[in-house]
Amino acid sequence: MSVKIRLQRHGKKGKPFFHIVVADSRARRDGRFIEKLGTYNPITNPATIELNVDSAVQWLNNGAQPTDTARAILSYKGALYKKHLQGGVAKGAFDEAEAEKRFNAWVEAKDAKVQGKVEGLATAKADAKKAALEAEVKVNEARVAAAAQAEADAKAAEEAANAPAEEVVAEATEGEAPAAETEENTEA
Repeated sequence: MSVKIRLQRHGKKGKPFFHIVVADSRARRDGRFIEKLGTYNPITNPATIELNVDSAVQWLNNGAQPTDTARAILSYKGALYKKHLQGGVAKGAFDEAEAEKRFNAWVEAKDAKVQGKVEGLATAKADAKKAALEAEVKVNEARVAAAAQAEADAKAAEEAANAPAEEVVAEATEGEAPAAETEENTEA
């Protein structure tokens, strides 16, 4: 029986979520499996991967063939490195304690790198939010200044419109007064 380590798709359309499983290569993609090794969520940044490394190494030693994506996930989580170190122990290059020490050092370095990326993303998100808030404050200040300017212009235009109207009314009343006098003179 040919055994593969592969992904089994779950989740809804546009929101994939995968189980990492050991399955017979002839079984359907989302069909029957032998053992579930972990989960993989590509939606999060960085992708969330939970994997039983020891069980994955055991299946790799038994001859299970990972698919391309599953191989990348196993490499990312250190299952392939642990298998490599176990091969070194089997050859006598170093002992089991040294292999465990090297694997733990690698895992710590990898976790620090992932944590650095998470913190970098959080910082970038906070900076983007702060920049958007500052831009919004500037837009609001510009809007308030434009409204104040428009109000001042409207008030000045109203005063300008009222001032000539008063002068025209005054001129018109002065012009009517002599005409009324001339009418009185003609009647007399």
